[in-house]
Amino acid sequence: MRFKLIILFVIISFSASAQFSISNLFKKKLPPFHPRAQIKPSALCHAGVNSQVLAMNAEVKPFVYDESQFTLHAQEKELLKQAKHNMSWRIYNVASYNFSDLAQLYTKMHRFSEAKWYFLQSTNLSRQQNDDRHTIANLVSLAVVKENLGDLVSARADLTEARDMAQVRGMKEKVDEIEKRIPLLGQNKVSFTNHYAETAAAGSKDL
Repeated sequence: MRFKLIILFVIISFSASAQFSISNLFKKKLPPFHPRAQIKPSALCHAGVNSQVLAMNAEVKPFVYDESQFTLHAQEKELLKQAKHNMSWRIYNVASYNFSDLAQLYTKMHRFSEAKWYFLQSTNLSRQQNDDRHTIANLVSLAVVKENLGDLVSARADLTEARDMAQVRGMKEKVDEIEKRIPLLGQNKVSFTNHYAETAAAGSKDL
């Protein structure tokens, strides 16, 4: 009887040991726990303030939009239309500004011969209308165009006339501005490139 109890005890012990080993074998091991450092709310606020300060101090450069050829030609077409209308109806004071606007546009497009022609037409009309301020502005712009065409003698004459006219009219600031321009005449790089529009020469004579 004692021998049977010993054998039963051994069998029970072996069964319990086997179950414990099998359970340990299939038991999923968890990774070691590493506590994370907690971020204080004050630190987050401080970081937000710093980022705002950096954003405020950052230099923001404006984006420059270049005028396309399509835009320039659209402006040219509209100005020609207005000039023809005002000349047809003899609204010469407005047509004078249409011509000078066209001349400025052609100057921007480096079409200097056409710019010269329209400045001359605008100047003739502004003289007839006794619009001295517009005449002075035209003469100064005309001198710039003639400088680009290489006609420095005529450009100097235009600046001199504009200065004298401004002096008579008591426009001291304009006199000072023109007097600064005269010694610089010809020092800039002169461009002899001249672009012509397909219809500008013919169309201008119809105005």
